[in-house]
Amino acid sequence: MHNSKIVVGLDIGTTKVCAIVGRYNEFGKVDVLGMGRADSHGVSRGVVSNINKTVEAIKKAVEDAAEKSGVDVRQVHVGIAGQHIRSLQHRGIITRSDVDNEIDQLDLDKLEADMHKLAIAPGDSILHVLPQEYMVDNEPGIKDPVGMSGVRLEGNFHVITASLNAAKNIYKCVTQGGLETLNLILEPLASAEAVLSKEEMEAGVVLVDIGGGTTDIAIFHEGIIRHTAVIPYGGNVITEDIREGCNVMRDHAELLKIKFGSALAEETKQNEIITIPGLRGREPKEIGVRNLARIIQARVEEIFELVYCEIKNSGLEKKLIGGVVITGGGSQLKHITHLVEFITGLDARIGFPNEHLAKGMVEEVKSPMYATAIGLLIKGLKSPESQGPDASTRNSSSSSKPRKETLDETMNLENKNFLNKIKDMVQDWLRSDSDFEDYK
Repeated sequence: MHNSKIVVGLDIGTTKVCAIVGRYNEFGKVDVLGMGRADSHGVSRGVVSNINKTVEAIKKAVEDAAEKSGVDVRQVHVGIAGQHIRSLQHRGIITRSDVDNEIDQLDLDKLEADMHKLAIAPGDSILHVLPQEYMVDNEPGIKDPVGMSGVRLEGNFHVITASLNAAKNIYKCVTQGGLETLNLILEPLASAEAVLSKEEMEAGVVLVDIGGGTTDIAIFHEGIIRHTAVIPYGGNVITEDIREGCNVMRDHAELLKIKFGSALAEETKQNEIITIPGLRGREPKEIGVRNLARIIQARVEEIFELVYCEIKNSGLEKKLIGGVVITGGGSQLKHITHLVEFITGLDARIGFPNEHLAKGMVEEVKSPMYATAIGLLIKGLKSPESQGPDASTRNSSSSSKPRKETLDETMNLENKNFLNKIKDMVQDWLRSDSDFEDYK
């Protein structure tokens, strides 16, 4: 088998908490063994705002997934998102004293380790350090300098930082849910893993993940991540606009958005009317489909104008042959691709996490709203040090490149350092928490 270990991806979102259990099958596709989901009431704009409600949702989602898969879930790969996420580009330089020997992985690790010493905003910590390209003795554009000779080694890095408090709260929720966090992974990176192809990443592509509370952006070019950003608007803001604009209850607003919503008012019928039941003893309410679409279009336009600003900021606007891939629950709005193409001038498609899934999977899992959870699962399967709940030993794939393996190991190591920092800070909280012993 390609990889027989079992891994769990846990997506703690603003509207839902989702746990997916899976492993690779013999063809290298992801076999989903079970999925559990619970409504999320303790997360606001991607950040935990109520520990107890989030713990309850995590427990329910994980118990459902464990029951369906028949796996005793103890360890999870968790996503992190929110407005606090920052990304910056930084260049590192080392001068090698041992010029007789070729550049090896230790030199690259040293360069990467230097990135962890960057001065960043107080209260933040480095989440990921992603190598881009290297320069050896002023020779630019080298993707893998291992084996080359040279004195001066430079590297460009994409550094992603996160708020320690936000990460600490996620870690605390997972621990109180009786689970261990193996990895904290930036959610747009996970979503990209689930819905983007290697060809798209090489050609240049923008991933836009519209969640309930935030819209996450990741821009790739030449197979490398170049830019990440989080916009603090998502599907919930659209629902609130409908609630206020149509003067209806929130539940009705959500249903109107899902069943009748369109991101382009011009594509709707002029005189089509929806009737919704009135409150006790009151007359039913009539809402025009075109008016509903106008409300939705205004907010979606605002979100994608902010996305377009990020595309321009990245400096890659003219190099994105792969266009825009929209995923997440918010991508299911009718005509959204037309509106995105109109605003950005780039081709657009909806990203489904089907490509990596084995055939015969539960249809529900193939929805764009599960892209992040599937991506977290894939990231976990690719992570060489993680062990699944009842995992057997990992079989190394003969096709995997040695460089990729070492990069994964390095990323796993840095992720562990980040997690250890959080664990140290949280340990005192947990010891003083009277309920904690029950969850151990």
